[in-house]
Amino acid sequence: MSVVAIDGPSGVGKSSTAKETARRLGYSYLDTGAMYRAMAWLCLNRGVTDPVDVLEQVRGVDLEISTDPDELFVSVDGIDVSEEIREPEVSENVQTVSAVVDAREELIDMQRTIIAAAPEGIVVEGRDITTVVAPDAEVRILMTARDEVRVARRAKELHGNADAEALAATQSQVTGRDAKDSATTSFLEASEGVYTLDTSDIDFDQVVETVLKLVKDSQ
Repeated sequence: MSVVAIDGPSGVGKSSTAKETARRLGYSYLDTGAMYRAMAWLCLNRGVTDPVDVLEQVRGVDLEISTDPDELFVSVDGIDVSEEIREPEVSENVQTVSAVVDAREELIDMQRTIIAAAPEGIVVEGRDITTVVAPDAEVRILMTARDEVRVARRAKELHGNADAEALAATQSQVTGRDAKDSATTSFLEASEGVYTLDTSDIDFDQVVETVLKLVKDSQ
């Protein structure tokens, strides 16, 4: 069973690359960020902010996440929250969960269990995957891109275009999230043995082909 671990900040194309790579390889796919978002959604809905209470929510939750790259869903205590966890309010409050060390450990344990259960192989993407969640993965990649490229990509995703208004509306969301996440995770510089893949000036197919080659070379 092979593990492909992909880290990187928002807007580099982690999710789309990881899903397409999983499809082509016949592997499972895990979006670890969706797990943090799901718990942030739960805490928001229950008005929970205290770290002790956040940990209690994580330990008591029935969290299910699909590992099929073509059928993505996330459920919390039987409620499908696949759409809700992408709302801006959830994005802005992910740190409520990710900043709680014990809550992170609980979710990392869940992630490792999912990885170990993958039948063929799995592509895992998020933060600290190459260093903490799956440091022994056969392929470890840090995806990067210049800031202006990342903001433009996220603007197109959120607003449908990258005009001045859309860029302005997206700038703080992307850079602000990076600043928050960098306080608890390391995802801007590759650790030893991690391949840095700059996606600024190459298209999607080239990115996927690069990842596939890395997988092939590791086998």
